[in-house]
Amino acid sequence: MSNQGPRSGYFSVLLDVEGMKCGGCVRSVEQTLLAQPNVANASVNLVSRTALVDLENPKESIDLILKALTERGFPAKRKEVTPFDKKTPAEIDATKQWWYQWRQLIIAIILLLLSVLGHLTERGTLDIPVLGALPFHASLATFALIGPGLPIIKGGAKAAWALAPSMDTLVGLGVSSAYLTSLVAFIWPTIGWPCFFNEPVMLLGFVLLGRFLEERARFQTNKAIKQLAQLQPDTARLLLKNNEIREVRVGALRPGEKLQLLAGDRIPVDGVVVKGKSAVDISSLTGEPLPLEAIPGTELTSGSLNLEASLVLEVKRVGAETALARIIGLVEEAQARKAPIQGLADRVAGRFCYGVVTLALFTFFFWWHVGTNLWPEVLNATGQGLIHGHEHGMHASLGGSAATPLGLALQLAIAVLVVACPCALGLATPTVITVASGLAARHGWLFRGGDVIEMAASLNQVVFDKTGTLTIGKPLVVGSFGTNQPNRMLQFAASLEEHSRHPLAHAILQEAQRNELPLLDSINTHTYPGRGLAGELNGVEGLIRVGKLEWLQSEGVELGDEIQTDLEKSKFLKESIVGVAQNKQFLGLLIIDDQLRKDTQIALDRLRKQGLTLNIFSGDQQRSVEHLGNQLGFSKSELGWQLLPAQKLEKLEIIKQQGTVAMVGDGINDAPALAAADLGIAIGTGTQIAQDTADLVLLGDRLEGLPDALLLAQRTMSKIKQNLIWAFGYNMIALPIAAGVLLPKFGLVLSPPIAALLMAISSITVVLNALSLRSA
Repeated sequence: MSNQGPRSGYFSVLLDVEGMKCGGCVRSVEQTLLAQPNVANASVNLVSRTALVDLENPKESIDLILKALTERGFPAKRKEVTPFDKKTPAEIDATKQWWYQWRQLIIAIILLLLSVLGHLTERGTLDIPVLGALPFHASLATFALIGPGLPIIKGGAKAAWALAPSMDTLVGLGVSSAYLTSLVAFIWPTIGWPCFFNEPVMLLGFVLLGRFLEERARFQTNKAIKQLAQLQPDTARLLLKNNEIREVRVGALRPGEKLQLLAGDRIPVDGVVVKGKSAVDISSLTGEPLPLEAIPGTELTSGSLNLEASLVLEVKRVGAETALARIIGLVEEAQARKAPIQGLADRVAGRFCYGVVTLALFTFFFWWHVGTNLWPEVLNATGQGLIHGHEHGMHASLGGSAATPLGLALQLAIAVLVVACPCALGLATPTVITVASGLAARHGWLFRGGDVIEMAASLNQVVFDKTGTLTIGKPLVVGSFGTNQPNRMLQFAASLEEHSRHPLAHAILQEAQRNELPLLDSINTHTYPGRGLAGELNGVEGLIRVGKLEWLQSEGVELGDEIQTDLEKSKFLKESIVGVAQNKQFLGLLIIDDQLRKDTQIALDRLRKQGLTLNIFSGDQQRSVEHLGNQLGFSKSELGWQLLPAQKLEKLEIIKQQGTVAMVGDGINDAPALAAADLGIAIGTGTQIAQDTADLVLLGDRLEGLPDALLLAQRTMSKIKQNLIWAFGYNMIALPIAAGVLLPKFGLVLSPPIAALLMAISSITVVLNALSLRSA
């Protein structure tokens, strides 16, 4: 999957990357990518296990990049765009990985169960001699290491060899140290070392259990994309030339073919209605609660739901070109693109493992040669808090009391290795970004990345374009007065305007069509530029005039005092009022206006309550902008009118000095201003989502989605900060305790199995906190 990255000017490629376990892995992958000559930027997501790479030259092959990652221990391949009715390679791999995780879970439970039974037998609680025998514990530990523990040890060793130690490196060191020490003590009892085969078994059991729960939680974070992909059906009803209907795979459809859609069918492709009339639910893509009225000429996007009647649809775009596929692509890239706040966590995680290994070595030598001499009472003392164990013969519990300085030193060093959690640091930000991006997409809000979400959460000001943003952008007939026969007046005006290209003429014709009024043939029509039209209609006596009131009056048409009084009281501008006359007789007035979006006032009120300063920058006339501004509660200082694109940019630069600014436009005419603002926001339909200048795209016609999207961004940043505080706080508290700082005074020490459990809980907590964003 690839496209032109927003604003960057680079060519973006999305890669699937395997082998990443923690924040240190993320840092290693990024450094490997950035070291490649054709790579300008790289952003790696630990949750989705993807890397978004910006290439300077799109024509160069990415094979060297993939080779470099593979050699570093992270096999990678380009993320493929696959038809919705086929499983992607990533989905196939995910299925295999899921079964592998289940197998690991079963093994973990068995290991923990046997280890607990062994402890209970040692204490005398159970009478199962074989479970208490040292050869049994040695055999169980050996099986644990060469079975489920081998991938962890090999992965950790490979990462260490590549100078990119990971979570597997820390766990592998801890497990191997405990096992090798026990093996030496088992083979040469006279050496006097403690023997604790149970602990590697319990440690691996807790690590595998924690990874299963973490993987399960990660699966939930990517649920939104899967739900979007499921909106497209697998098959469609192809309408053949002889009106025969054949059911075919969606992937086999081609542009120009016609489909039959029954009530209740999901729309499988992007297309145009050529026959039929129905209501279509587009809420799955845009969040719009009201159904769309589908008539011939209406464009429909894949994933929408036909509600009422049969339709015939002409195929326009299929597969990866559909709006639904592009939405999913944008969401995947957004999840891969990092938030700047993640930078600190990545820098720490990249060096974290080195620091933990150093601390473990220091802890080992300190307690072996110094600590036990300073506080001899820590030996042979039954620990408190999390320390508890029992010695049975030669077999000692690593989580229990230590009889020798070496035993205590080894116990604490291993606890340091396994309690450390770079995973929590690596997951703190991407889990929340993944959940937030998916949640936003379900509502029709497309954030271009974590950096966009962070910017949206820090906004101070929002600037709106007028036409097409605050208004619907299309002049419509909104009323009439001064007439007893509104349909007759509308019929005359529409018949005369039939061949005019003026925007107001289009509004009059559209209203006549809506009222199903037949048009009369026009004769000798003449246009008076800037004033109106005059001509004769077949079957109608006299000259018909349609145009500005001043022009009608200059032609001898009298409006009457009552009409003049109504006009003075009217809230409408003169430019939006069209008069109709027959000879000198005044027939009435048509009110034409570019209507406000239905939710404009609600959206602006909510934005103001969020503490944002609002402005309108428009190229329209002063009176029009001031009229709209007064209607929506803007002061004159918050308005800008008759602004050329360059003038909009100048005003944006001025107000950017007062804080972070977002520009909201239609994504087409406002492209320069959208690109210049700190945050460009485009409002448009599914066919406009590829606007590269917009950082945030609001699908559909609901402006009220804007305050909701900004509120989601604020909640997202709040969750990220909570996760980072937890991840840093956990490690800052757990590591000193594991190193034994509380042992001399309080007798408190973390056993390696408990440390492994806490490490797993730390990662799971971060993911669950991210998932809570969906219910907030």
